[in-house]
Amino acid sequence: MTDTQAWRALTVEPTLEPDLPICDPHHHLWQRGPDDKYLLEDVLRDVDCGHNIVSTVFIEFRTQYRVDGPEELKRVGETEFVERIAAESASGKHGKTRIAAGIITSADLMLGAEVSKTLEAHMAASPRFRGIRHSAAWIPDAAEVGMRAGAPEGLLRDSKYREGYAQLKRYNLVYDAWQLMTQLPDVVDLARAFPDQILVLNHMGGILGVGQYGARHDEYFTAWKKNIAEAATLPNIVCKIGGLGTPRCGLGWSDLPKPPSSSEIAKGSEPWFLHCIEKFGANRCMFESNFPVDRSSFSYHLLWNAFKRVSAKFSPSERAALFHDNAARIYRV
Repeated sequence: MTDTQAWRALTVEPTLEPDLPICDPHHHLWQRGPDDKYLLEDVLRDVDCGHNIVSTVFIEFRTQYRVDGPEELKRVGETEFVERIAAESASGKHGKTRIAAGIITSADLMLGAEVSKTLEAHMAASPRFRGIRHSAAWIPDAAEVGMRAGAPEGLLRDSKYREGYAQLKRYNLVYDAWQLMTQLPDVVDLARAFPDQILVLNHMGGILGVGQYGARHDEYFTAWKKNIAEAATLPNIVCKIGGLGTPRCGLGWSDLPKPPSSSEIAKGSEPWFLHCIEKFGANRCMFESNFPVDRSSFSYHLLWNAFKRVSAKFSPSERAALFHDNAARIYRV
């Protein structure tokens, strides 16, 4: 095991409610080198932890783009890469979990209407292709909070970007929104302008808790709560619950001598999780792992235990929606 794996193994718990069906709607896969990868065997190692993970959805990670060919089609290489992994998983030789049963990759919406060529190429590359994510994450102090936020300021309001965005509905495709909590008004404006387009809000809007965002936590948390409430008034927005494991969120779990228990994860997460579920309702939220990015703070096993603790007081139908049904419906898996 690597040192990080050894650290994650320091906190071990029994699996809570091992029969509860789960569709994990947000994880990544990549291959950048022999020691920089997260492939089928790696995700299966995490998923095979005692929880009933029925299926998963891959979310773009800017990996395995085509080297040659038209620039607008290079991103299709990621769909081809993930489709190979998904097909291998679906062969039945690796257990019951259908890895990457839904695939979200990328297209450059700044192509405007011409992005339709990219979308059609993605669809041709995989029957599991369900939509795109085009990062719009931007803050003026990205480097100070340890972020690679390369999108231009105001991208979601750009007319050319919106011309590209308008093409998604033609193909019944989902838009996964990745930006930061300070940009939530832009997300609301985009979703309001296209009321028939499903927009899935990644990581509760993109939480920040270090630098000025940690020092002025109460101010930023209050603004986030207001913006989440506004987003929840739009029925075409769905919210992913999770994404708090990265250091930029400021919860400090990765700095502990050993990983937090699921009770500690649940307690630290509840202010964010419960506000989203209260405002959006259980039928428009879905728990997500964001693995392997969030494994810097805890194991896959502990995270799903924490989700189960947070949702313990919800009804069986609400919990079915949060853990499986909403993700399966939105991503058609």
